[in-house]
Amino acid sequence: MAVLLGGTPAGEEGPPDVNRAMCPSRGILEHVTSRWAVLVLAALLTRTYRFSELRRTVGGVSEKMLAQTLQTLERDGFVLRKAKAVVPPHVEYSLTGVGEEAARQVFDLARWSEKQVSSVEEARQAYDERRRGQ
Repeated sequence: MAVLLGGTPAGEEGPPDVNRAMCPSRGILEHVTSRWAVLVLAALLTRTYRFSELRRTVGGVSEKMLAQTLQTLERDGFVLRKAKAVVPPHVEYSLTGVGEEAARQVFDLARWSEKQVSSVEEARQAYDERRRGQ
């Protein structure tokens, strides 16, 4: 599979390959595709947000999870945190260049998942019915 994706066969060293157990790209993939990161990145693709605005936009995220997600994305270089020296303090979050690239990828995935709700629900129902019949 790794060879099909352009990576190296399992067990061989070489350039980053997400299929290798210790490849650092796995951590990046995990950060970018977490539930909250996908939603945060997609929101930031549209504009810059303050923390409270972003929390309202990303329904269901707790303050703690949003803060952790933003810190992780900032550490990885996807999000820029800009604190303005005003009273009260004003902090804005926006995407970096690489963050915008990642956001476009996960935005497409998020929109695709919205379009698949009906077919997935039908598949789940059919699966559950088959399982009950066994």
